[in-house]
Amino acid sequence: QVQLVESGGGLVQAGGSLRLSCAASGRAVSTYFMAWFRQAPGKEREFVAGIVWSGGSTYSADSVKGRFTISRDNAKNTVDLQMNSLKAEDTAVYYCAARRGSVSMADSSFGYWGQGTQVTVSS
Repeated sequence: QVQLVESGGGLVQAGGSLRLSCAASGRAVSTYFMAWFRQAPGKEREFVAGIVWSGGSTYSADSVKGRFTISRDNAKNTVDLQMNSLKAEDTAVYYCAARRGSVSMADSSFGYWGQGTQVTVSS
């Protein structure tokens, strides 16, 4: 069982930055693949970025490459999403998610989810 709690959302102007954090607790967290998803109003939930906790390999959606960076802090058991050069189209509820085993970008394959945090980018 894994528990995930997100923090760090808010309102920011276009071009600004925000940092989201996901605090993970539970057994064998280091064996999980961690990811951030987002869901904008009227749209399906989409993969944003992911990281293999043990090895640190990262994956990002094309829409955020060069702007968003995912990282993990083993000491704090957190997975962070640094978001720079934010655009109005980044406005969404952002979710932290975890799954056992291999890399995946399909939200249906993730068994653990946080409650979500709102990110609003004003243009």
